[in-house]
Amino acid sequence: MTKEELKQLLQQYKQGKINEQGIIEKITSLRCESLSFATVDHQRQLRQGFPEVILCQGKTPKQVAEIALRIHKRSQPLLATRATLDHFKAVKKEIHQSHYHEFARTITANEPKKPSTGRGTILVITAGTSDIPVAEEAFITCQMLGNPIERLYDVGVAGIHRLLSQSDKLLKANVIIVVAGMEGALPSVVGGLVDVPVIAVPTSIGYGASFQGIAALLGMLNSCASGVTVVNIDNGFGAGFAASLMNKR
Repeated sequence: MTKEELKQLLQQYKQGKINEQGIIEKITSLRCESLSFATVDHQRQLRQGFPEVILCQGKTPKQVAEIALRIHKRSQPLLATRATLDHFKAVKKEIHQSHYHEFARTITANEPKKPSTGRGTILVITAGTSDIPVAEEAFITCQMLGNPIERLYDVGVAGIHRLLSQSDKLLKANVIIVVAGMEGALPSVVGGLVDVPVIAVPTSIGYGASFQGIAALLGMLNSCASGVTVVNIDNGFGAGFAASLMNKR
């Protein structure tokens, strides 16, 4: 159930079009929708401010399309992550106005027309170009949750002057997401320059001793900069959602 649907129910109650028992039945019946392979949580938006997000990884295109259709039918914003082109083609057949973001590997529909008022800007930074897919997942997530958002890509510690020359963007941001692989040093640098939350995202980019992102993860967890928090390896979605919650406050 969305907040709008709840408002409509309350208006109907005030107008005498539905009684208390009717409201209880409506709320109960709209809580979840069971499919043979999934249970769609329709009250996620009411509890957390955003509908259930589909993780496409491990799901067939048909399964993703069916879940997406259930969410879309309720006029809720749709976000699906780790999506392939095959996933998108299946969703597109059911939801013609859906969009595929190739770098971010996300599918969206019912996107917000403009950012929510009263929120600051979230800045997404990458150390290198190879980190952009994870950063774009964070970017699209923040965008879908109604945040003003900017990008600052390929400004890693190998050429720190690239970051310092963009200090105006750092100072304007309300929350900063820093995406980095290799040794994962960039979040510590950014954390030492700003007085806002910094969310560090380790990526699996790097040579053998990076251990698919574990080196970056450990480096970020051991950051000497105050105010740096860390999400899981390649978890752009988690960083974007957390940044949005911080920005909303």
